[in-house]
Amino acid sequence: MPKIKTHSGAKKRFSVTKNGKFKRGHVGKRHLLNGHGKTTKLKRHLRKEGFADATNVAQLKRLLPYK
Repeated sequence: MPKIKTHSGAKKRFSVTKNGKFKRGHVGKRHLLNGHGKTTKLKRHLRKEGFADATNVAQLKRLLPYK
């Protein structure tokens, strides 16, 4: 039986909740954080974790076959 390979990058960035939703965190925090376009209010909202959009769920299920 062949192994199913997972994507370690996706494994680090997403997790699956009990309800089957994909939880994501730290999105949009890598670039231009210090006074170059992101306000304090926007950066405060980026600190929170959120859920992946419904349009990406099928792709995430292929990337993360195991729960």
